[in-house]
Amino acid sequence: MDLQADLNWIHKELDEVKDIDLIKSIKMILKNRKIASSERIDIKRYNIEIEEAINQVEEGSVLSHEKVGENIKQWSKK
Repeated sequence: MDLQADLNWIHKELDEVKDIDLIKSIKMILKNRKIASSERIDIKRYNIEIEEAINQVEEGSVLSHEKVGENIKQWSKK
């Protein structure tokens, strides 16, 4: 695996993305990438994440299970 080639490909693909929900998902992954699933978070971070999630719901920045399934099917066709 060539890390630099992968990074270049990711940059190129991101430049072409027009789907705001995909961008938000990628942003959330990158923001939280340093938090390992086995790590515990403190109450302050927990509350921040809950507040962010509530804001996303209130803004309508959520996808139904069906929509996620449709997106996955579309992405896998590319």
